[in-house]
Formats: sequence, structure tokens, C-alpha cells
Amino acid sequence: MAPLMTRRALMLGSAGMTLALAAGLGRPAMARDTISLDDFLKVSARLTDQDAADLDSDAAARILQGLTSIGRGPGLVLLAQDPAVTAGTVADDIVAAWYSGVCDTDRGEVLATFTGALVWNALDYTKPFGSCGGETGYWAEAPQS
Repeated sequence: MAPLMTRRALMLGSAGMTLALAAGLGRPAMARDTISLDDFLKVSARLTDQDAADLDSDAAARILQGLTSIGRGPGLVLLAQDPAVTAGTVADDIVAAWYSGVCDTDRGEVLATFTGALVWNALDYTKPFGSCGGETGYWAEAPQS
């Protein structure tokens, strides 16, 4: 009587399954390669310690599109699914983009926002260039605290 499963068939089947999983064919149907803008704003708020409502949604869309274009989609999904994750390359890329206002894309760096960059909030002694501070001579007065 011939065996139902040969060693060779088992090895080939295992190798095929390994390749399928590595290629992403074995992912559940609900797995995604990127996240929604709302989810990205929530992740960004968590990583930058900001309120999601205070983050510029246009800048968020540019940063999300840029990160997705350079293959960071799966990392974004992981960050959205697991709130405990706050470190790693994708998390660093998100924080750097929000603070600098510049993000990487498949076409190089692009400006996501200038006046909305979080660096201006971190620097309490200055503001973005071109933002009016008041009437002429306002800088001669001590800032209100």
C-alpha cells in the first residue's frame, strides 16, 4: 500500500507554503498595505504627543502619501494596529516629517508643511518666517508670558 503523503510531497508543499507566506499570499483578506488618513493622524498624534485635531490634515495626507510611496505602508499598519509600538524606522520617519515639515517620497524629499511644522511649537522663542507678529516694532517689547 502506497503512503498517502510522501516525504517529497511534504517538503515541496512546505516550501510552497513558505514562499506564498513570504510573498504575502497567505495574508488574511482584511490585511492592508496602508492606513486611512484618520488612522495616520491618530498614529501621528500618539508619536508626537500632539492632539490629532491640532495636526494639519493636508500635511498629514502629504506625509502619508510620501511614506506609502517609499514602501512604509506595512509599518504604518503595524503602528496603527498596536498602540504600544512607538519606536522603529517608520515611527522615526513620521516624527521627523512632522517636526521638519519635510518628508521622503519615491521622487525625493517634498515639503509637507512649513508653518505647520512642529519645530515651531518646540521653539518658543521664534515663529515661522513670514508670520506676522504684530505691528511694526512689536519685537522691542518683552513677550507676554
